[in-house]
Amino acid sequence: MLRWVLPEYIQDALPAEAAKLEDLRRRLLDAFRLNGYQLVAPPLLEYLESLLTGAGQDLQLKTLKLVDQLSGRTMGVRADITPQVARIDAHLLNRKGVARLSYCGSVAHAVPSSLTATREPLQLGAEIYGHAGREADAEVIRLLAEALQAADVGTSRIDLGHVGLFKALVAKAGIGAEREEPLFDCLQAKDLPGLRDLLSGVADDVREALLALPTLYGGAEVLARAREILPADTEIAAALSDLQWLADELEGLPISFDLADLRGYHYHSGVVFAAYGGKSPVALALGGRYDSVGRAFGRGRPATGFSLDLRELAAQVADPVLPGAVLAPGGRDPQLQAAIAALRDNGESVVIELPGHVGTWREAGCDRRLVLRGGAWQVEPLQGE
Repeated sequence: MLRWVLPEYIQDALPAEAAKLEDLRRRLLDAFRLNGYQLVAPPLLEYLESLLTGAGQDLQLKTLKLVDQLSGRTMGVRADITPQVARIDAHLLNRKGVARLSYCGSVAHAVPSSLTATREPLQLGAEIYGHAGREADAEVIRLLAEALQAADVGTSRIDLGHVGLFKALVAKAGIGAEREEPLFDCLQAKDLPGLRDLLSGVADDVREALLALPTLYGGAEVLARAREILPADTEIAAALSDLQWLADELEGLPISFDLADLRGYHYHSGVVFAAYGGKSPVALALGGRYDSVGRAFGRGRPATGFSLDLRELAAQVADPVLPGAVLAPGGRDPQLQAAIAALRDNGESVVIELPGHVGTWREAGCDRRLVLRGGAWQVEPLQGE
């Protein structure tokens, strides 16, 4: 085996892609900053119990594990930054009021989430801590749409759901933990035959409601149908009310509903959403409310937010047309150094020529040359090199 071959589902970012990723990172983090979101940078490694606290089963199988040679304790390479930001809010910031936080960094997955996914996503996200009201949910959804617009991708639709519907129905059905996980998997796959098998013996009204969840997707009419189909229950009514309020509040955005979409179910606690855009058939960003995550760190702050993989987003963006660099001769001539400094001050890339590489400077990105004409340094097209 070649020593330089990378592991499966791991890849390098070459100059054009790296430039695109960095441009998107700056644009989106700047958009977050202008909305009052402060940047944090959690570590790549933590003790395993901290990384998995509050995250449940969703991250257990994704997390790469290793032994810390200093302490002998098991550490993990983060598979999701959200639990880390919850820890920062709970134990380091300790704010009484609202905290708006953003982040961007690499995460590692023990296995890829799909056949085309990377095992090293570049996760970028924004979160609000300290406000339990649905106003915070509306804010982060608007911010997500603004971020996709800032990336020149746009938003084709944003699917809303609510994990409270499933939790309320499971409680009414009296389903134990041994059947809840398979039931969840069937709902995600919209596997109606599998659902019917799992729901044998469940009361008719609850069984019919759970069987109906995979069919409850589409436009505003979905909520009206849900009110007719789902049983009378305080939690169900509250969840549908939240979704209706958000649909009204977010008028102008392409809002739709998918009441069986429960991604992140094990740590989400309320509204969940998925945003689609560009030409991608899969969601570019996922988010929702996760009030229980902070509670696991000893400070139960309400929280809502979203994240996306910057690599997947970059795949929806055309490669940038990068400006060429200016090739400049070496030397300490003050006039030459002043000319180079002036070009760089104007945002031009200037590459200093090294001896012995004639004919290779175009592959280094140079398309012009700094030359001395009539006693003055000036930029000319690069000829034949």
